[in-house]
Amino acid sequence: MSQNPIAFVVGGGPAGLAAAISLRQKGFILRLADGAAPPVDKACGEGLMPDTVAALRRMGIEIPEQDSHPLRGIRFVSGDVAITADFSGGLGTGVRRTALHAAMVAHAEKLGVHCLWNAPVTSLAKSGVHLRDQFYATDWIIGADGSGSRTRKWAGLEASKKRARRYAFRTHFRHAPWSDYVEIHWAADAQAYVTPVAPNEVCIVVLSEKPNMRAEILPAVFPVLAERLRSAQLLGVERGAITTTHRLRQVFRGNVVLVGDASGSVDAITGEGLNLGFQHALALPDFLSANNLPAYQKIHRRLQFRPSVMAYFLSLLGRQKFLRDRTFRAFAADPSLFSNFLDLHLGHASHPQAALAATRLGWHFATC
Repeated sequence: MSQNPIAFVVGGGPAGLAAAISLRQKGFILRLADGAAPPVDKACGEGLMPDTVAALRRMGIEIPEQDSHPLRGIRFVSGDVAITADFSGGLGTGVRRTALHAAMVAHAEKLGVHCLWNAPVTSLAKSGVHLRDQFYATDWIIGADGSGSRTRKWAGLEASKKRARRYAFRTHFRHAPWSDYVEIHWAADAQAYVTPVAPNEVCIVVLSEKPNMRAEILPAVFPVLAERLRSAQLLGVERGAITTTHRLRQVFRGNVVLVGDASGSVDAITGEGLNLGFQHALALPDFLSANNLPAYQKIHRRLQFRPSVMAYFLSLLGRQKFLRDRTFRAFAADPSLFSNFLDLHLGHASHPQAALAATRLGWHFATC
């Protein structure tokens, strides 16, 4: 391997750019290829939690204020019950995916990452990658090409332990944000995420196991939210995506290593997708430098564990109205408990704190 190792990132979304930036900051020579041209868009909630904002800052990326909106915390809304908790680890940020992607591309290119756009990778070899009729030699191949990763398939890493599928539909409205919180509106078979993304713009994502839960269902399923948006201007077109939950048995083979959704994903209901991809990317350089991918596999599993548990709990709340109603009443009766829950969700609570919060929730569940 050369003194300055070469890495080739397959996939130019946020996870791929984060991997390229982190590796470049550690002295790697970087190439990145994607079949699309920037800015690359994707249907997502567009709310960055405080840890995600902190990860961007570690990479040297700041989102301009005019392209974003500060987020103080999370608000759950179910029927006539609304419960709110502030982030304990600083502010989050709401930002359009295209604005985030543009900022990351600009920073990667400033650092010297050689980006190849409109250039789909067509196959892998042990010593490099093929882009149609061109071949690029490399020491490491980083698969960051999303949940349908071809890199994963080419490397023989498809085996997974669990798979689930949900549907997401995203729209933007010209409307001044009515709060500094990400609002999650709960109903039977669907959740609607409301994220302020600019001084006069909100993002709405409807997430469901049913593919017909698109934006037009808002008046019937989320009437309060629909009334707020009744006179708002629809911006652009609705964009849909399929979100999957699965855990891979292995995230590396030979000189190929996976990050982001290519390496396994959790339900989008957690809002943890970007943060997980960024944490993979920030952890990766030291393990590549030490040629110790089994250690990367170990930390990858640790990073996935908490979001996977929270995804199961949240999806259970989404499916079971009785459980959701009792849980939300417990949170409403003890607002600090919802703050504890948010800390658990974001990984800011210790094991004893988690056990105490679970005990308190059980007591309120039984008595509310």
